[in-house]
Amino acid sequence: MDTKFKVDQKVVYPSQGVGKIVEVFERSFKDTVTPYYKIYIEASDMMVMVPVDNAESLGIRQTVDAEEAQQALNLLSEECEPITSDWKLRYQMNLDLLKKGTIKDIATIVRCLYNRSKVKELPIQERKLYDSAKKLLIDEISIALEKSEKEIESEIHTKLEPPGLAPKIKHLQNLDEDEDDDLMDDMKKSDDSDDSDDSDDQDDSNSSDDMDSDDDFGDDEEF
Repeated sequence: MDTKFKVDQKVVYPSQGVGKIVEVFERSFKDTVTPYYKIYIEASDMMVMVPVDNAESLGIRQTVDAEEAQQALNLLSEECEPITSDWKLRYQMNLDLLKKGTIKDIATIVRCLYNRSKVKELPIQERKLYDSAKKLLIDEISIALEKSEKEIESEIHTKLEPPGLAPKIKHLQNLDEDEDDDLMDDMKKSDDSDDSDDSDDQDDSNSSDDMDSDDDFGDDEEF
C-alpha cells in the first residue's frame, strides 16, 4: 500500500504527542475500502486509528530534523510578544496553536506561558496547557537531537531563563484589568458555596461537585 507514512515511522499527532506507525491496514464498509494508520502514542499509552486520507487535515506530520529542533529551542530565548492579561483569550489563542501542532507553535506556547508565569501565577487550566506543550516539545526535540528527555528539559529551561538574565517581555497588555483575578474570584466563590452546602447537610458529603473542569486538550478530534 502506497502511503505517506510507513510502518515504524515516528510521527507527531497535534495535541497528543509523538507516535509510531505500528500498522497500515484497510477496512471495508459496504463497497468502500478505507486505508488506516494505527498509531501508538507512547506518552499516553494510547493506540489511535486514523484514516490515511484524513491524516493531513488532522495535522499529523513527521518529526522534525535536528535543524528544525534547534530552531525551536532558539525561539524560546527570543523576545516575547506582548501578552494579554485576559486569560480566556490567551488560553484560546494558545490552544489553537497547540491544535496546529508545528514545533514552532508549541515552542511559542511554552515561551508565552513561561514568561506570563514570571509576571503572575498561571490559572490552573493554563498551567496544564503549559505542562502539556512543554512535554510535547521535550519529546520531539529529544528524538530529533538524539538526547535524553532530561537533557532537553534542562536546555529548554536555560533557553527560557538564561543565568543572570530576566525574561524578555515587551510589555503586558491591560495589566490593570487582569482577567486572571476574575477566574480566581469565581473559583473562590465556588469553594465557599461548597463549604456552605457541606455545613448545612453532612449527609451529602459524597455528592459530586457542581462544576467539573475540562482537563483534556485533545479530545475534540474523533476517529
